[in-house]
Amino acid sequence: MINEPVSEANTPLSPEEQADLIPSLATREELYEWERDNILRGRQWALADRQLSRLDPIREEYIRELHRRMFDQTWKWAGTYRKTDKNLGIPIGEIRDRLAQLLGNGAFWLKNKTYDVDECCVRFHHELVVIHAFPNGNGRHARLIADVIAIKHGRHVFSWGSKELIAPGEARNEYLSALRNADKGDFTPLLRFIRS
Repeated sequence: MINEPVSEANTPLSPEEQADLIPSLATREELYEWERDNILRGRQWALADRQLSRLDPIREEYIRELHRRMFDQTWKWAGTYRKTDKNLGIPIGEIRDRLAQLLGNGAFWLKNKTYDVDECCVRFHHELVVIHAFPNGNGRHARLIADVIAIKHGRHVFSWGSKELIAPGEARNEYLSALRNADKGDFTPLLRFIRS
């Protein structure tokens, strides 16, 4: 069980959620490295031409499947919505309704060109982070879904500041600041960040 403190921007796991760690790891650094390898496999699955052409990332089943594939070698609860309230995210009883609303909005934005593709992706990503549907990995999951949506709509994957965003540092601080601005309705910093 990993029992090191987490930063305020990370989601603390309940003892039951921590008990569902699949590998035997002792430190947060070991966990991040293990998750990184698992996420790379999930990313390869998501960005494979076969998956891109046949699967719709703006569907509830896809959202769960992508999370499962990103964390299935790390957490037994991968792809399962959280069952406890956290320091981040909406109350658990609202997850399914808010997710359904987001999926409807995202499909509408893209179909009707309400925003350009980058802004549709940013807004979709931001709302997924706000919902915080899973016990952990929500930001990484939301960033990958934004990349998948971008590719499916003729854009390139985003740079996300060209840095690893899980560990504390300047890029993570800039990303979190951009998310806080988006919370207030200002998506400009996040739109700049995704292509920086």
